[in-house]
Amino acid sequence: MKRKITYTFIYIILTIAAFISVFPFYWMIVGSTNKSVDVNKGKLTFGTHFLTNFKNLVNNYNLGEVLWNSIQVSFFVVVFSLIVSSMAGYGFEMYKSKGRNYVYGAVLLTMMIPFAALMVPVFKLMSFFNLIDSLWGVILPMIPSVFLIFFFRQNFQQYPKEIIMAARVDGASELRIFFSIVMPSMKATYAAGAIYAFLTSWNAYLQPLVIIQTQKNRTMSLFIANLASGYQPDFGLVMTAVVIATLPTLILFFALQKHFVQGILGSVKQ
Repeated sequence: MKRKITYTFIYIILTIAAFISVFPFYWMIVGSTNKSVDVNKGKLTFGTHFLTNFKNLVNNYNLGEVLWNSIQVSFFVVVFSLIVSSMAGYGFEMYKSKGRNYVYGAVLLTMMIPFAALMVPVFKLMSFFNLIDSLWGVILPMIPSVFLIFFFRQNFQQYPKEIIMAARVDGASELRIFFSIVMPSMKATYAAGAIYAFLTSWNAYLQPLVIIQTQKNRTMSLFIANLASGYQPDFGLVMTAVVIATLPTLILFFALQKHFVQGILGSVKQ
């Protein structure tokens, strides 16, 4: 009897937690199908204005240009961040030196520094390279990811060192070992890293806000913030834009979900 009561209590708690987690997504989708007035009233049933909201976004705003800007930023951040971070993690794990752990520890300490404290130096650096109001001014500072360096190093700790030693004995260069042997055998790890890098770059707000100064180069996060910041914002349009901004993340996650859990657990495909 006590066991049944315990399980019942656990299921109730889990149900409440699941509802709290899912409800914002439900309200977001419902809001995109309603008028702004209905969203303000807190209407929780589906409406018939999704196509109207979508047409207003396409016809009255440069939605396609904004999406293309975000896609470019996320694509280059994901590609270069995976390469740079994985090579750094590989180097920290595979090459031993006296100061390796000190340097690695110093790199990890930078995770404690919020971007708000780096805004002025980043702005001055991008201004020096004439990258203000440029997508590359957003992309370049986001490429080095301390978390991904840590993530890849933890996974490389489980990588069979005998494979690398055998390749070195056969005369393979370090770059060939990394790109031809290590990377193809760790697809799950790279998939998990790609999801993290994409989420970080796609949802970035503060850094594009500092660098981007014209509407032509706005990303989705800036576009949505601008929609919601008017005197009388159309919350139906805002919710529709949020739904559209969420779709690429869902598509990427479902496309790579088979590898995501394996990558987080640090599995290596032999």
